[in-house]
Formats: sequence, C-alpha cells, structure tokens
Amino acid sequence: MELAKKYNPREVEDKWFDVWMKNNYFSSKPNPNKKPYTIVIPPPNVTGVLHMGHMLNNTIQDVLIRKARMQGFEACWVPGTDHASIATEAKVVGKLKEQGIDKNDLSRDEFMKHAWEWKEKHGGIILEQLKKLGASCDWDRTKFTMDEPLSESVIKVFVDLYQKGKIYRGVRMVNWDPLAKTAVSDEEVVYKEEQSKLYYVNYKIEGEDGHVTIATTRPETILGDTAVCVNPNDQRFLHLKGKKVIVPLVNRVVPIIADEYVDMEFGTGCLKITPAHDINDYEIGIRHNLESIDIFNDNGTIHERGGIFVGEDRFKARKLAAKQLEADGLLEKVENYVNKIGCSERTNAVIEPKLSMQWFLEMKDISKPALKNVMDDTIQLVPSKFKNTYSHWLENPKDWCISRQLWWGQRIPAYYLPNSNEFVVAASAEEALLLAKEATGNVNLSIDDLRQDEDVLDTWFSSWLWPISVFDGIRYPDNDDINYYYPTTVLVTGHDIIFFWVARMIISGYEYRGGFPFKDVYFTGMVRDSQRRKMSKQLGNSPDPLDLIKAYGADGVRTGMLFSSPAGNDLLFDIKLCEQGRNFANKIWNAFRLIKGWTIAENVAPEIGSDDVAIDWMEARINQALIELEDHFSKYRISDALMTIYKLIWSDFCSWYLEAIKPDFEQPIDLLTHGKTVELFERLMKIAHPFMPFITEELWHELRDRKEEDCIMIAEYPQADNVNFDIITKVEMAFEVVTNVRNIRQQKGISPKEPLKIYGMLESLEDYYPATKMIWKLANIKDFDVVNEKIDNAVSFHVGSDEWFLPLDHEIDHEKEIQIIDEEINYLKGFLKSVTKKLENERFVQNAPEAVVELERKKKEDSEKRINALEVKLENLKAML
Repeated sequence: MELAKKYNPREVEDKWFDVWMKNNYFSSKPNPNKKPYTIVIPPPNVTGVLHMGHMLNNTIQDVLIRKARMQGFEACWVPGTDHASIATEAKVVGKLKEQGIDKNDLSRDEFMKHAWEWKEKHGGIILEQLKKLGASCDWDRTKFTMDEPLSESVIKVFVDLYQKGKIYRGVRMVNWDPLAKTAVSDEEVVYKEEQSKLYYVNYKIEGEDGHVTIATTRPETILGDTAVCVNPNDQRFLHLKGKKVIVPLVNRVVPIIADEYVDMEFGTGCLKITPAHDINDYEIGIRHNLESIDIFNDNGTIHERGGIFVGEDRFKARKLAAKQLEADGLLEKVENYVNKIGCSERTNAVIEPKLSMQWFLEMKDISKPALKNVMDDTIQLVPSKFKNTYSHWLENPKDWCISRQLWWGQRIPAYYLPNSNEFVVAASAEEALLLAKEATGNVNLSIDDLRQDEDVLDTWFSSWLWPISVFDGIRYPDNDDINYYYPTTVLVTGHDIIFFWVARMIISGYEYRGGFPFKDVYFTGMVRDSQRRKMSKQLGNSPDPLDLIKAYGADGVRTGMLFSSPAGNDLLFDIKLCEQGRNFANKIWNAFRLIKGWTIAENVAPEIGSDDVAIDWMEARINQALIELEDHFSKYRISDALMTIYKLIWSDFCSWYLEAIKPDFEQPIDLLTHGKTVELFERLMKIAHPFMPFITEELWHELRDRKEEDCIMIAEYPQADNVNFDIITKVEMAFEVVTNVRNIRQQKGISPKEPLKIYGMLESLEDYYPATKMIWKLANIKDFDVVNEKIDNAVSFHVGSDEWFLPLDHEIDHEKEIQIIDEEINYLKGFLKSVTKKLENERFVQNAPEAVVELERKKKEDSEKRINALEVKLENLKAML
C-alpha cells in the first residue's frame, strides 16, 4: 500500500487510543518489583469543557507519565473531576429555571436528584475530551469528589478536626456572593479595575452648626454607619474629640472616634465606619466596641434594618441614596474615581463583605509543616520563584471559611439539638443521636429530633484531600494503594491555585499522612493571547481545543503548546505554534516515507567513510541528546526537552543524516545502512513518543511487522551510552564546510550538480577525519588538496582557524567582491543593531516566551560571527589589491 504524502492524524488517533485502552496499557496496580511514578490530575470542574489551560496542563502530565512508563516505572495517572459546588449549583438552578422550576419550591432531596441527573449527563464530557488529546490516565481509577468513598473521607476529616479543636463555628466577616447567596473564600475573589464615583457627604456635628465631610464610593452603606473615624495624629480634627455626628439618611447619632488605621491623605481624612460591611471597619468596630448593623439581605437587597430603600437592589439603592443626599443638601460634590472591585470568581457578582455565621478551620498551627517543608525544599516548587508567593500566604494564614450556603456538596455533619443552637458533630445521624442523648441526658431523643446543618463544605475542603482520598487513604490509611502510590511523584498545576489547592493539599498531607503529598510541584503558566489577555470564552479569544486537534492533529497541538511554555511563565499562544507542530509531524512522516521508499540491495557494501561515519555520528548525537533530555526532565524544563528532540529529528536526522546516507538517484541502499537507519529511526520514535504519542505509534508499527498490541508506549525508553564527542566535533566541522560551499554555490549561481575542486589551508586534516568523505559527498567535491598558502582567484571561507578555498574558472573582480562584502557587513550591522535593541528592552526579555528570546540571542550571536568572518575576508581581499 502506497503511503499518503501527508500524515493524516484522523486515521490514526482513534485507532491507537482504542488499542491502548483495549490492552489496558494505562492501567496500574501496585507492583513490588517496580518503583511507582504517580500523578493525580488537578480535577477539572464537572461543569467544565476542555480549554487551552487544560490542554497545556494535561499534555505536560501525559509527557511525564508516558516517559516514566517507558522507563520501567509503575506509572499511575489518576483522573477525575471536582463537584464545583457554586458553579454546578448555578448550572442546575439555571436548567430548572428553563423548565419553569424554582429551586426554592423544591426540597433538598428533590434538588439533589436533579443535580445528580445533571452530573451524570454532563459531568464526564471533559474527561472524554482529554482522551482526544491522548491522555494516558488510568481511566479505571476515575474519581469524582462526591463519590461515596471520597465524601465519607471528607466527613471523617471534618469530624476529626472538630474533635481536635481546629474547626469552630462563629460570626465573622466573610466575602458574600449575593448571586450564589453563599460565602466564598478570599482566594475566590477576583479584583477588577472599575470606573466608580467618589461621593463627598456632609455629616452634621450634633449640637453644632458645623459638619465633617466624608468621601465614600458606597453611599448606600451609610445606612449601616455606627461611627466616624479620624486619625489621632491629624491636627485638623483635634477639636472633634468626644463629639458626635448625625448619620445622613437615617439620622442616627454616632460617636467620632480616633484610630491610626485612617489614611490622612485619602479623601478628606475622615472615614465613615460600617462594621457589618467592610473588613477594615469590622476590625475598627471590634477595637472600639461599635455596633454592627447588617443592612443587606442575602441577595444584595436592602433589609428592613436599613430603614429606607427597603427591598431595593444595592446598586439602585446607591443611586437613590445619592439623589436623597443631594435633596437633603448633604452631598457636597461627586468625583470620578478608579478603584478595584472584588468579584466572585464563580458568578462574577460584586462581592459584599458581610458578617455571617460560618464554619472555620483554624489555620495557624496546622499549616506550619506545610510552610517549613516547602521553604527548606523538602518539597520543590518549580520554578522556585513561587516560594515567595507561597510563604507570603502561609506565614500569616487567615482561618479558612469552609462552609457554603448551598445544597450541592458534602453537608456539614453538625446536628442541632431540639429548640437549641447547641450541636453535636458526628459522621452520621446515628452517631449524632448517641452523642445528643449523652449531652442532654434525654434517652428518648430520636433522629427526627435532630436538625442537620443546612450548609455544605467548601469544594476545596474535599479536593485538599485529593492525593490521599483517590487512594482511599483517609478511610483505610493502611491499604495497598495508598502505601504504594503515596506520596505521589509530581503535581502539575497552574500557579493561580497555589493557595486554593496546592498549599492545602500539603497541609492535609502532613496532618493525615505525616509527610508531603508530592515531592515536586510544577507550575505551568497561563495561556494568553498575543495581547497577553488570559484566554477565555467570555473574551472570545480562545480557540476550541477540539477544533485545533481536528485541524492540526493531537500531536501537532501537543507539541505546538509545548514549543514555548517554560515552567511558571505564561504561554503567548499563536495558531502558528500548532502549524509548526503539524509541520514537525509531517517532517517525521516524510522521513519515514523516504526510508520506506528505498530499494534494499543485500549484496551492496556500505560506503565506508560516509555511511558508517554518518551512523556513528547519529548514534553519538542521540546519546548526547538523551543526556540533555535527562537533565531537562530532572529540572522540569519540558519545553527545552521538546526543542532538543525537535532539533535532533528535524535538523540532525532528517536534514543531515538522511542526506548523508541517501543513495544516488534510482540506486539501492545497502542492507546494513538501511537496517541501522531503521534502528536509529525507531530510537528517535521512542524518544519522541511521550510528546507525540500517535504518529510515533503509527510509524512504530509501519517500520516493522509488529503485532497490534506490540506498542511503542510500552517499549523501553532509550538509555544513553557513552557519547563519542570526537565524532560529533569532526562531523559538525564537516557540516560547516558543506554549508559554506553550498552558500557560495548559491551566491555565485553554481549548480549543486557541478562537481567542484576545493583546497584547504588546514592546521591538520585529522581534525576532519573520518568525516572527509561526507564533505565530498554532501558538497559534491570532485577533488581536494591541502595547501600551505592562499589560492589566487578563489573564494575562501573559514572554519575555526582553517581557511578553505574554492577556485573559480573566471577571474575574480576583487573590487566587486569588496563592494558585495561591504554591503553585506552593513546590512548585518543594521540587523544586529535591531536585534540588540530588542534584547536590551527589559520588557521584551521578561514578557516574551523563552524560546523567542533565545532565538533573538541566537540571531545576535550568528550575526556577530558572520560579521567577524566577513571582516577578516574583507581585509584579505584588500591586501590583494
């Protein structure tokens, strides 16, 4: 069967993924004869579909797990999804609304039935999409954070921490999402710059004609003011000490207090204090024993406690308040003002600081081991710059608000006694009943007498156990899986969830397993567009990953994503990266077609000094690359590892090696060289397989007659032998001669088919031996002599300190040559200036992808070398005049 001219991923990808699945090659079981290599997937939200960040993150995980599998590790990559309380409940509520059903009209059990139905229908979409990418997860181990074993683990941990005195219930200031009507954590608040207004409001001083002016962006919160505050060091307001003011709109008399928190430079230097609706005001309120008046309902409308504008939305109330203040003659002026507004990451609603009864986990003591073991590099963060971010959060951690006012999630296992706010905490209602009877002395209590807390736990309170709970290590801390696979090897995740998830997993690891949950944490960057905007559906700047796979193939997209994605640095995505990945796959395919198309002659001997040297050189380059690769992988330089493979295959193998051993037109290749070439190609396919699983698998089976189940993905990864650096050096010098000869042919219009004579004024011909025959073959040289002096009427070039000469059949116009070289030097100097300017631009060096910066550095280096060589040549030509 004739091979297609271009690689067709669609014919290959589903076929091989089905083979891998059918043969259970992704599955893993504890194996005492192997070392484990374990990765747990950062569980995507069950509401989600594949986006570019998932593509990058999961491609890196697949590269690592495939390489480990080939290296003989018992490789286990655990997939799964997160129940995503807020996002999923919002999806279900929206679906019910479309059906004309109001959540408030349903019982909790009825709602949960709808939620589970939604999850079963939509929840597995993203995992199926990951299979299109080639993700070699152990799909039999797929977990969901609300699977019964994982939910039981969460409840068990809650009870344990409560019994240890680390979990408590109390009224605290929280971030309130009025749309989802639940508390959210600090880390789930996204701050956005917004054009606001600054309202200057006059508060009359009680018993006097005077007033103080206060600047506020939120005049609707005046309804909850319980003090006015000044800085005790502010000389302007010393006369106000001990006085009171009348709060506008509600005519409440409140004290003027002094606190150093007040910024004397902001606004007027006077601050209104609303303890129920601002975290800093709340702290001031505690210090000065102020009343807290919560003026908002849970949905962000004004409560009766506000006194006026009752039932109005907070933003409408803001306009009404401004209008009323103006009517009352208390609004002095309004200015435009740019400030940052906190928004819910889940619903995009503007966050409302709110006093609320919630459950909290005390973080100060429990987080100490997690801080120590990252800072002393027991756990490695890659790149290490994130240690500063990590330590900033853990050195003074806030207590974690772990309750959410939702139904979808693990329900808090607290059971309230009849007609009481007292409660017992237990893993089940039956256990709670026993504790309640003991606490009350009432043996006649029944389960129906107890009322379970309505709240559920924060989603992160389940996912912080993920590396343990996926192996059932909370419920059964000594089971075979947890003992074998834990701690896991590496976590690959985005740095945006370093607080949400990474730190908390480390905390739970030390609390429940006495050690780290993973040895290394590899932080990927954000995938951004050319304008450095984070890719998102809302902005419409994110391509559909599945469309990319259809257009460029999974291998093309995988390599495209990794061509420029250094750890921790953002990837500026361009569709050309995927084109480059597809071109790489086609290059490999065409190299295979070339090899496959040769006629093999069993009675033809290899070309000694050319074919055998090319083989030795290629083997040496592969060994050299394998050593580089191990260094890159050990430091998680995944992008650099891919570039090493890319250069090895594209430049060394496809461009130089295949040309060096290629037989003459319509001539056969000898059996030994062909066999060695196939072996080298197989070795390259093994090296490339973790990055490009589909095309390598296809060619692995095309290269030899193999059984379907004899897959490259379970083949042994190549190991480096001793590197013959001598052959590498000599062959690369030979290639430099060939390149120069080819350039001269192009410049002088000499046909590549025309054999040339060449002379060398060399320190030693041995410097090129045994690669000299490669020079004659690749540069089409018919004759060669070593000389002791320069050759007249010849074009020359340098390789190191050696000078080579190509005599021409006609007289050389030295003046014209000088003019041409002068022009080239001037052009190169201009080019060098522009490249240097770009590299001196700190913003470019810091923000551009590492590969792009490296390319500019290479351009600079090459230009400088070329200018130096041309200037030497120019001097020599001038000396001839």
